[in-house]
Amino acid sequence: MQTWGPGYGIYLGKGYFLTAAHVAGRTWVTRPKVAISGEEFPTRVVKEGQLEATDLTLLAVNEALLPMRLRLRRMRLCDALPRPGEEVVTVVPEAVVRSRIIAPERIPVGARRFNTAIADVAKTGNSGSGVFDVKQRCLLGIMSRKISQKRTNPITRKEETQDIAKYFVPASEIAAFLPPGTIDQR
Repeated sequence: MQTWGPGYGIYLGKGYFLTAAHVAGRTWVTRPKVAISGEEFPTRVVKEGQLEATDLTLLAVNEALLPMRLRLRRMRLCDALPRPGEEVVTVVPEAVVRSRIIAPERIPVGARRFNTAIADVAKTGNSGSGVFDVKQRCLLGIMSRKISQKRTNPITRKEETQDIAKYFVPASEIAAFLPPGTIDQR
């Protein structure tokens, strides 16, 4: 649990869990654990990124400790790049929510480096949750951050923050981040 709410992660298989780096925090201090159905499992940090670089952290749990229903799963990363308008789902323990990839042009100029984003900010998963390609049934990315823009309300003249989209770290960056042999690509 973070001060801003729950953070999530995705099970890749072979005891590996992927989350956003800012969810795990500075792991030498936070000593992150993975919680599954209320049970916590100690982790080993395999690779730690940084929020302003590659917002990913890879954790490992002794696979023999995990429930059998999880040990049998293997996640596949998407090969194709996200396309504007493409239907996706985000997955968290509480829900599966449908959304769409937005065009990079809809992202405020100052945030265009975060060019893989989904439209529905309010209902989709928090940081570390998975973004999945509905048709290909593969991991398209890991949720990283909200993209917001400040605007002046024409009636009240007060500056307000409006959420525009949610950026996710795309599968291509995930593949480059993961050590060889972490996942089996089909």
